[in-house]
Amino acid sequence: MKTGSLNLPLHGGKAPYWLFNRMKKLAREIIILMVSEYGSVEVLNKISNPLWFQALGCVLGFDWHSSGVTTTVCGALKSAVKGLEKDLDLFIAGGKGATSRKTPSEIMAASELMGVDFSHLVYNSKIVAKVDSSALQDGYQLYHHCFFFTGDGNNWSVVQQGMNDGNKSARRYHWISNIVKDFTTEPHNAICCNQKNITLNLTDKESKNAKETITQISSEKPKLILKDLNLVKKYQEKNYNLPRRHHIKLSDMEFKRLNKVFTKTYERKPENFEKLLAIRGIGPKTIRALALISELVYDTKYSIKDPARFSFAHGGKDGIPYPVDRKNYDQSIEILHKALKESKIGKTDKIKAIKRLKFFYG
Repeated sequence: MKTGSLNLPLHGGKAPYWLFNRMKKLAREIIILMVSEYGSVEVLNKISNPLWFQALGCVLGFDWHSSGVTTTVCGALKSAVKGLEKDLDLFIAGGKGATSRKTPSEIMAASELMGVDFSHLVYNSKIVAKVDSSALQDGYQLYHHCFFFTGDGNNWSVVQQGMNDGNKSARRYHWISNIVKDFTTEPHNAICCNQKNITLNLTDKESKNAKETITQISSEKPKLILKDLNLVKKYQEKNYNLPRRHHIKLSDMEFKRLNKVFTKTYERKPENFEKLLAIRGIGPKTIRALALISELVYDTKYSIKDPARFSFAHGGKDGIPYPVDRKNYDQSIEILHKALKESKIGKTDKIKAIKRLKFFYG
């Protein structure tokens, strides 16, 4: 898979209605065509490719580089397949802000529709978000989570994004199920942003021993953990010469709250780092505290490698490279729509949803 460098400056606002309405119509034709030609699994593979996703944003005429590409394109895709999910064998859950928190309920609604147990997909959605917010702490706060999956529940993809108010940039994380062997060890298909940060990266292979130590520490009695934390705090207060890479401070940690969390982990005794992350209430601060103890007390180092590595069909909403040509855009939708109706795929059972498309046009 090709990789490259993608800069996603943090932009506010939203797509105007006239553009978003066209985006979802064109997205619908594109998805139907792709499913009919290649199948829904290949659509997930494409979605997980950051460059393909970026190109789709360009074709849909939104913007070629801003953070809004992620949220708006995912929103258009979700609207595009609404009502056609079963026929397309493609479901999309989640979205931006409060909508992202509806992901579990939307997955279970699909479960009822298909008559298949999707509880594992709910777990996958939650652990993916936990990994990119707690196991990988790169300065970007997640605010968007979109979960794509097939009707049998065997294949899924995630596109989620975080923002960094400090450098006014966004970072997009792409996941695909067929390459995830371990949720906490280099699981990403790609991470897109050219802003590098000092990170706490427990997803790197170099963090293997640190994760094992953190998991062991989490099963210790809370009093012993807090004793170690206080020891580290005294070191920091006395200005000991700690390694320069230590960006973790104990001053922003509430020890009383941590005591409650550590009591929970002690009682649950997670068998591995993934199980620790999956415990409700375990967040970035808890993981930072355990990582700090693992290094300063037990001399088990974790990785600080930042894993970030890497439009012109209808114009863009900001007038770059030129204003959206509405007439040309509508013509593209109509051409695709007619081509689909007249092609042989419209005569097969594979994509009966095409016959329903008339209901989306008024």
